[in-house]
Amino acid sequence: MTILVINAGSSSVKFTLFAEESTLAEGIIERIGRKGTRLLYKDASGMALDQDVAATDTRQAVERIARLLEDKDRGILKTASPIRAAGHRVVHGGEKLTRPVIVDEEVRKTIRDCFELAPLHNPPNLQGIEVCERHFPDIPQVAVFDTAFHSTMPDYAYLYGIPYDLYRKDGIRRYGFHGISHGYVAKEAARLLERPPGELKLITCHLGNGCSITAVQGGKSVDTSMGFTPLEGLIMGTRCGDLDPAVVLYLVEHKGMEAARVGDLLNKRSGILGLAQAGSNDFRDVIAAAGRGSSLAKTALEAFCYRIKKYIGAYWAAMNGLDGLVFTAGIGENSPLIRQMVCQGLDGRGGPSILLDPRQNEMRGAGFPCAIHKEESSVKVLVVPTNEAKEISRQARELLGPAPRHPRDMEQTPLTK
Repeated sequence: MTILVINAGSSSVKFTLFAEESTLAEGIIERIGRKGTRLLYKDASGMALDQDVAATDTRQAVERIARLLEDKDRGILKTASPIRAAGHRVVHGGEKLTRPVIVDEEVRKTIRDCFELAPLHNPPNLQGIEVCERHFPDIPQVAVFDTAFHSTMPDYAYLYGIPYDLYRKDGIRRYGFHGISHGYVAKEAARLLERPPGELKLITCHLGNGCSITAVQGGKSVDTSMGFTPLEGLIMGTRCGDLDPAVVLYLVEHKGMEAARVGDLLNKRSGILGLAQAGSNDFRDVIAAAGRGSSLAKTALEAFCYRIKKYIGAYWAAMNGLDGLVFTAGIGENSPLIRQMVCQGLDGRGGPSILLDPRQNEMRGAGFPCAIHKEESSVKVLVVPTNEAKEISRQARELLGPAPRHPRDMEQTPLTK
């Protein structure tokens, strides 16, 4: 079954064409709507492109991708089997969309209803779906939600300590994000450990520019660090993470800052960028600055890793044990230093025994799942490259079954709460 996966954002659109588990083609259009918009593309035949393109918004970018795949000279679809479905990453499904669904009007409405919860993500996600519906009208469009993996959290984990009516009427609760990634690497970790997911207690650390950590028990998310929005939780590249809410009141009441300015400060000018004062939120630059003697950069890295370590301890206690600690995403897969700093001191005295093998930690990196713990470590430590596109493709295939028909002929099962 050939599945086209679209990950449509406001500034970039990633795309991958799968034949079962094999990648036929993949690429990205980046810097959408800005100077230097570029298309990067490669396919299984060896054809590659790196060129300027015209795309002022998400819709134009997805249309450009569709035309490329069907191009009479360079399009992979001229030699591959026809696309049977398109799978789309959608960031927020709220409490209604908690599993993959075939897109219909009800699904589109629910995605729109979540615009205010994910204003930077859900609108371009829906635009990508709408363009594919027009360009590929005879195939089902499948939406896969970043929040869905966390829908298994118990109410005591997702509720905030505020009046219950704010949850009941306004939906203010912890939703969690990066769920497609957390779900994928949890399954890959179980495969690497050669144990059924239902038997494992895992902590998955998605560490990139955006960072989150999830407690996965029996293959299900039972708690996660991101909350009502992706701002909560770990210190991130530019986001502040956990913060006393009174800080916001202080900035408004005593510093005269308007809400939009506070939002910009906490989302775009905080985190590692704000703490390290190294002129960059790229961890490679911050690590280099620390190596040159910057005390602020060194403290920023320590604060980043300390926050992760605190969550590991909390989730170990919440699950009453831990079998595996999984690092993924750009930093988690590529930074031996960050992995070493996170695990340092977790040697089993009163908690989990997490013992890195220094040689394996330095040698192993992105590209394939691997173990980096010492033999005597009671907790297995793994580096598992994430692949959200592959997970979306898998979920689409599982939903559709072996022979998907036209979406109007397929029965849409009722949405969950």
